[in-house]
Amino acid sequence: MSRASKLPQGEDKRRAVRRLFDTIAPRYDLVNRVMTFGMDVGWRRAAVRSLRLPGGGVVADLACGTGDLCRELERFGYRAIGVDFSHGMLVSARTSAPLVEADILQLPIGDATIDGATCGFALRNVVSLGTLFVELARVVRPGGRIALLDASRPDNALLRAGHSVYFNRAVPMIGGLISNREAYAYLPRSMAYLPPPPEIVAMLVEVGFADARREQLSGGLTQLFAGTRA
Repeated sequence: MSRASKLPQGEDKRRAVRRLFDTIAPRYDLVNRVMTFGMDVGWRRAAVRSLRLPGGGVVADLACGTGDLCRELERFGYRAIGVDFSHGMLVSARTSAPLVEADILQLPIGDATIDGATCGFALRNVVSLGTLFVELARVVRPGGRIALLDASRPDNALLRAGHSVYFNRAVPMIGGLISNREAYAYLPRSMAYLPPPPEIVAMLVEVGFADARREQLSGGLTQLFAGTRA
C-alpha cells in the first residue's frame, strides 16, 4: 500500500482538508512566516513574476487562503480574484480582491475568460489533480499563463536530508506551538499525494499548457510549475 493510499481519499479528503484549513485560518499567515523564515513571501513573488502578463489582466488565485497571492498579484498590477472552499480562510483573508467561496475543481468561471491563474501550496490538497488541471485549461484564455507553487524535496542529497528532518519534525512542532499540531503534522504527510514532478509537467502539457515547466526555488524547498495556455 502506498503512502498516499493511507491518507484520506475522495470525499473524505475534501471534508478533512476543509476542516483543517478552517481550523488553522486565524494564525495561518504567522505560521507560514515562522516555519519558512519568511521565504514564502519570495516564493509567491517569483510565481507572480513568472506570469509575464499585460498589466490589468484578470488572474484567479485558486485556494487563495488568506489572500497572500491576491495581494501580490495586485502589487504587480493584476486584477485578482480569490477562490477557496474554506470559509474560515476567507473570513480571515486580508485582501481587497473579490473572494468566492467555491471548490476549485468546479470553478464558477466561464470558459477562456481569465488571463491567468495562480495556486499556492494546494496541489496536494485537491481530491483530483487531473480535474484541477482540466479546469485551469478551461478557464484560462489562449495565451494566458499559470503559476502553481507547492512544497518540494531538494534534489541535492545533503539538502534533502536536512529538509526531511526539518519538514517532518520541526514543522509539526512549530505548527503545534503557534496553531494546531495535528494540522501541521498533515503537511509533511500530504507530500505523498503529489505525483513525481515530470508526471505533473506531463499532465499540464496534456491538457493544453504545451510549454509547461518546473523550476525549483530556494534549492528545491519549493517548486513552481508554470505554463502558457495553447
